[in-house]
Amino acid sequence: MIVRREIVDYFREYENVEIKAIERELKVPLKSDFIISIIGPRRAGKTYYLLLLRNYLKNSLYLNFEDTRLLNATYKDLREIIRIFIELYGRKPEYLLLDEIQNVNGWENIVRELYDLQKYKIFITGSSSKLLSKEIATKLRGRTLSFTLLPFSFREFLKFKEIDIHGLTMDDEAKIRNYLMEYLQFGGFPDVVKNVEKLHILREYSDLILFRDFIERHNIKNISLARGIHQYVLQNFAKEISIMKIYNKLKSANVRASKDSVYNYISKLEDTLFFFFLRKYTKKVHLRESWPKKIYLCDTGLSRVVRYSEDYGRLIENAVFLEFIRKRNTDPLLDVYYFKFPDGEVDFLIKKGEKISEIIQVTYASSKDEVDERETKNLIKAGEEFGCKKLTLITWNYEGVERKNNTRINCIPLWKWLLKEIL
Repeated sequence: MIVRREIVDYFREYENVEIKAIERELKVPLKSDFIISIIGPRRAGKTYYLLLLRNYLKNSLYLNFEDTRLLNATYKDLREIIRIFIELYGRKPEYLLLDEIQNVNGWENIVRELYDLQKYKIFITGSSSKLLSKEIATKLRGRTLSFTLLPFSFREFLKFKEIDIHGLTMDDEAKIRNYLMEYLQFGGFPDVVKNVEKLHILREYSDLILFRDFIERHNIKNISLARGIHQYVLQNFAKEISIMKIYNKLKSANVRASKDSVYNYISKLEDTLFFFFLRKYTKKVHLRESWPKKIYLCDTGLSRVVRYSEDYGRLIENAVFLEFIRKRNTDPLLDVYYFKFPDGEVDFLIKKGEKISEIIQVTYASSKDEVDERETKNLIKAGEEFGCKKLTLITWNYEGVERKNNTRINCIPLWKWLLKEIL
């Protein structure tokens, strides 16, 4: 139930809100006939994104459903809120910008109804992967275009730092690598990038994931199991995990739980959008959804909270994975997998349509001598397996072309691979 004077107060307060933030890379259609859904982890910048969007959409109504004055709003209240807006400003909004919409019970019903009236262009954001699955699949099917907003990319990180990446000297490139190391270590959450209390903020975010987005949102009862799974996935990012492996690890730590509970909690943890599970490629489509899977973080900085060693190889691999999540915004047919042989694996198979278009291996190597022969061997083997000639080895600072058995492997430093679209 909303209180009218609080809604009026909300509108008045947001009239003169000025947002100082860098323009994000994510581009969404402003005149689409579809509902635009923007999902991403909490604190990635979705609110700022919508407020900046409001600058381009002059006749818009922005509603932040994490504002205390809107926290008790139900889906039935949304029409009344729109009427209060019309009463205050003497015009019907053309655009509805609905921030953290998952906080409104039954939101999908009213959004569908408002969309079907064809009176408004609707943009929704949320911090739950359900915005891409259950609710949209059942209530909004065929009515939405979905996009993902993650914390800053390395390009956005440098933009915030006001670093010019054109006409680089070798000294400039060394400085870029220094910034890249900072980015890998502390990540790209906007508030972490902006402030010096980086580790303190990352600890707060880790607790936010555990308690607000995991335990409270899903009404978790077994707190020790939730904490154990949360810790495990943070520590094992960029590694292959299985339900049985997690179950056995928790059992050895005297955490009581069934395998079904572990599976259920893992699914709920993925819903927070702080974690992604990468499927193993197999030609049998139904087996691609099965376990084991590889776990990746939405931001490499989160690993600082529990990390015991500087594993740069895994940090680089995680950063590469996140770039493909971003690329899906402009290439929705792009699929990413990992692939295992009996005696090895490759980090990423890039699939477009029916074909594997590129195979990528990641290594923390700064020179040709540091490249492990197994990395190139596995690339070549995978290339032969899938008939793919585009083989890429992403390194820390080695650039060149490796030729083995008439096969070409392009070696490119991570910083250059991350910036290649704007260099």
